[in-house]
Amino acid sequence: MARHLNPSSSTNRTIDAIDRKRERERQLMLKKSREMALELAVSLVQRLLDQHIIETNSVHAIQEVMARQLQNLGDKEEFDIQFKIAPIRNLTPDPNIVSLYLTQYIIEDLVNHPNIQDVFGDDLEIYRTVDSVLSKIRSR
Repeated sequence: MARHLNPSSSTNRTIDAIDRKRERERQLMLKKSREMALELAVSLVQRLLDQHIIETNSVHAIQEVMARQLQNLGDKEEFDIQFKIAPIRNLTPDPNIVSLYLTQYIIEDLVNHPNIQDVFGDDLEIYRTVDSVLSKIRSR
């Protein structure tokens, strides 16, 4: 008697494999962002300044804030991360979750920081600048 193949079960296995791969990638990015927080924060703030995305009167204070965000990102609940990135989730196909989170942080919260004079650029421009630095932690 021939074995009946259920196409939906093979599809489900494929989807589950993709989901597991994405979750592993996400966990790896969160781990690397914590381990490399200071280095990434220094590079990120410098790139934001070079691209004229932010103006600040204290580079060191902004580097500390960004390092703290990178270190604490792994401790946040999944709901909090998803809630934070919801407005810009569809900004790019296959986005970096850490880059999305920091982009939204810059747009919503960093703009109100006392050492920030102004934030320039649209969401996509800020995301691309942030992701150009944080692409180091993404496994490809």
